[in-house]
Amino acid sequence: RSHTEFSDDSTCPMEKAIQTAIAKNFDEICFTEHIDYGVKTDLNCDCQKYLEKFTYYQKLFSPQIKLKFGMEFGMQTHTINQFAKTFASYPFDFIILSCHQVNNLEFWNQAFQQGKTQQEYNERYYKEILDVIKHYKDYSVLGHLDLISRYDENGPYPFEKIKPMIQEILEIVIQDGKGIEINTSSHRYGLKDSQPSRDILKLYKELGGKIITIGSDSHKPEHLGAYIDEAKELLKEIGFDSFCTFEKMKPIFHQL
Repeated sequence: RSHTEFSDDSTCPMEKAIQTAIAKNFDEICFTEHIDYGVKTDLNCDCQKYLEKFTYYQKLFSPQIKLKFGMEFGMQTHTINQFAKTFASYPFDFIILSCHQVNNLEFWNQAFQQGKTQQEYNERYYKEILDVIKHYKDYSVLGHLDLISRYDENGPYPFEKIKPMIQEILEIVIQDGKGIEINTSSHRYGLKDSQPSRDILKLYKELGGKIITIGSDSHKPEHLGAYIDEAKELLKEIGFDSFCTFEKMKPIFHQL
């Protein structure tokens, strides 16, 4: 999955991403541009312009590669209605549901963590995800489920302490016919574990989870497809026999 010039944290031209994917012999590429209502306001993706350019390139490059129209919804409980309107307005193939902020406070700059103990900000993060997925169902997978760990300056938080909350999240995901994402940018960020962690992936498998996507979360052409093979090997080690891509919001299973 790729972010391009339509995301506030990328300057990669969409055409460059497509040409790079073709050069790497990809069968398809899915664009997942950012929307984070409540925080970024003017910096959110212009969905109409994104769709117009996507449609143009889809026709132009159709003999060479399949393009998928996706979005990454950085959702909070108070922004659910805005996302529901956006989802109803466009022909999405794939929606990643992520949590990048809580109460409009960002993780990457420590605004959310400030003034809280490690236990408080971890538990509050997972509670936000839990509250969102209890009410919002128009998504494909949960993106980088333990994102808070990427920005935890206090080091790894013990899995057993948050396992009950994560298990409740995964049970709802499975019951709703949704999935989770392995985000290979964990390598790029120098994390010592996968994202989500091996513990979360194992728990998802134990609970009966089957829908899992692999995303390089690229923001530059050189990020495209990075560490996908390593993620496939990890899935096989844990016991998964397939991974998914999406089209028109339906999972397509591929054997590992």
